[in-house]
Amino acid sequence: MSTLYNQAMEEMITTIHEWFDEQEKRDDLESVVKRTTLQMGIFNDIVLDYKPGRTTVDSLDLGLDDDVKSKQAGAFTEEQVRNEIGPKLVEVVQGRLDKLADTPLIDYRFTFRGKFPTTEGKLQLTLLEWINDEKRHLLLERIHTYVDKKLEHGTYPTKPLESFFLTSHLLDPKLFPELDVAWTIRQYDRIQELNQGRPEALAEHRGEITRAVTAWAENQFLPQYYDVQSSPYRTNEYSLKPGATLESNVETQAVQRLDEHEKAQTSGTQPIDLLLYAAVMILRFEPSYSKSKGVTFLELAKQLGSKRAASMMTEGSGTYAKDDIHVKTEEVECKANDVFALMTIHIRKEEPGAYQQALTFITHLLKKGFPKGYKIKLKSSVKQYLPIKGLAKSDTHRFFANALEYPELHPLLEEYAREAIQEFEFYEDTEGEKSCMPGSYATFGLGLVDERYFPLVEYYMGEVDDEHQLIQDKFIAAFVEKQGVTTQSIPALITSLRRSTDSLKLKIQSELENEEILELLVRQIQELEHYEAERVLYPIFGKVEKLTTLARKAEGRRKELLLELLQAAGNEDVHKTNKIVLCEPVKHFREVKVYKERWGELWKH
Repeated sequence: MSTLYNQAMEEMITTIHEWFDEQEKRDDLESVVKRTTLQMGIFNDIVLDYKPGRTTVDSLDLGLDDDVKSKQAGAFTEEQVRNEIGPKLVEVVQGRLDKLADTPLIDYRFTFRGKFPTTEGKLQLTLLEWINDEKRHLLLERIHTYVDKKLEHGTYPTKPLESFFLTSHLLDPKLFPELDVAWTIRQYDRIQELNQGRPEALAEHRGEITRAVTAWAENQFLPQYYDVQSSPYRTNEYSLKPGATLESNVETQAVQRLDEHEKAQTSGTQPIDLLLYAAVMILRFEPSYSKSKGVTFLELAKQLGSKRAASMMTEGSGTYAKDDIHVKTEEVECKANDVFALMTIHIRKEEPGAYQQALTFITHLLKKGFPKGYKIKLKSSVKQYLPIKGLAKSDTHRFFANALEYPELHPLLEEYAREAIQEFEFYEDTEGEKSCMPGSYATFGLGLVDERYFPLVEYYMGEVDDEHQLIQDKFIAAFVEKQGVTTQSIPALITSLRRSTDSLKLKIQSELENEEILELLVRQIQELEHYEAERVLYPIFGKVEKLTTLARKAEGRRKELLLELLQAAGNEDVHKTNKIVLCEPVKHFREVKVYKERWGELWKH
């Protein structure tokens, strides 16, 4: 055991020194921390994972094998690890920290953790929690200076990197032992206000805020009241601890309005308010697949006795004015709940005015930030659906199909669609092969009835997430059947085919017998990259051999145009021998498989 013990200690100590030695060789230490005054050092945490013969030390712990039971028991007992091995490893790490404390390599705090196989099972320990008080006080000064100058008295947009650090610092108990919820939320809102005119940057800032408050909720707040276990899907499962209740029986007003145009300030002073704030940020600004976590936060708050959480689940988050989320007239009644991304619409009179009011209601809310991946619960005596096979027969679909029956509402439907369309978002009541991006039903319907809306179709297809949506194929088939292949429809058709899948097959070769139409198709396709051109041509002609055969049999101008199509898809012109040669390598990795499948024997040459 003595030899084994010595070997294990030597291996772990050597690995620790190797990690520190490697980091000290970095030549970017000063430049990294000079990017912002809010970063005191690069590293604040390392994890030693002892596995005999392959021990590692890393600053990034993904925890991928934390729930995996080791097939081989460790050689040491938990008591040995805690009382003998752990303290000796701490001495080594502490010795390195003492020399590096004032360098940019080490943050104001540093945690050393370890994972060890023992005779009793896998053991995870926090071995050292170290604080550099001098750096800590300096960081606090910098935080307050930043908040005062850049946020509370600032007028210019801030940097996402600054928000990356600040949002976490404000919830760090080592920096702020007494959490001032109202003040903290006010800073988060101010960050959003200052970056309002920069949509992409604003999304980054909101992402940092949401990440910080979510981490606080999961790692600091909820474990006080709930036993937390990770499910096989790596989501948290919560069990209320016996007797757990909110620390105060006086619940404040929860989340202040997040709409930047509203001037109301939060009066929340309890940690539960920050949990509700996290829920609203997730529900309003995170992708559809993340929203379940926001709902979970509300349910957990409700279990703790939060009256506000219960109200939010029935009436919404409180983000919007009552007039925005409830409209009732003689023709229609509309209600909205952003917590569940649900709009309830009751058509009292089946007439254009009712649908006009409902569309205005929906579009207005979307402009105010209502979740775009919503769903509609419709009460209407009309059951109209778009003439497109394969779409979900949902209430959301039915509402827009009903509205499309009134031509006078088409401009309003286009306004709605352009506001609703957003990549990576999907209607809440669609899934799998029928998942579709918000704005789909309005865009498809308008594209089928009037060429004035072809530009809308092109805009829509430019935003489609073709990795997770298939229903564009259904629309393309219906579009060709309804609108044909004309000088007006070709641009929209080609843009759509760039988002099609391999399963789509179009029977439009007869329309391309018209040389004028074929030439327009060629000119449009020549503007594409080779792999895009090949993707557009496949639903029309199939494998390249079929197009090659057509080109060989054609004559005159038609032959020239077909050869130009082949060249646009990555082939040289066909010479007198009519031999087709692949002219350049495929540069797009994701298209290689498609090329091999479709170009057959030609690929080998």
